[in-house]
Amino acid sequence: MILARVAGRITSTIHHRSLDGRTLLVLDKLGADGAPAGGYLIAVDQVGAGPGQVVLVLDEGNGARQVLGGGDLAIRSVVVGIVDDIG
Repeated sequence: MILARVAGRITSTIHHRSLDGRTLLVLDKLGADGAPAGGYLIAVDQVGAGPGQVVLVLDEGNGARQVLGGGDLAIRSVVVGIVDDIG
């Protein structure tokens, strides 16, 4: 699992059919303490996260496909939770 902050949404007019109806988010990676760790991810939003929210990301293709319920989806990363507090 990766901790990240939502930087924004991605909109595309042409994409793989497995992304139809799904929201893509740009995420800035965070360290365990919530401080910026450098780097970013693009992930499918499964929880309705918005800009500025801290989220948990599953960044492993097979696990992400299982969360989304498909065997041949072209998806590697998925947002699986919104973090309320880092303590």
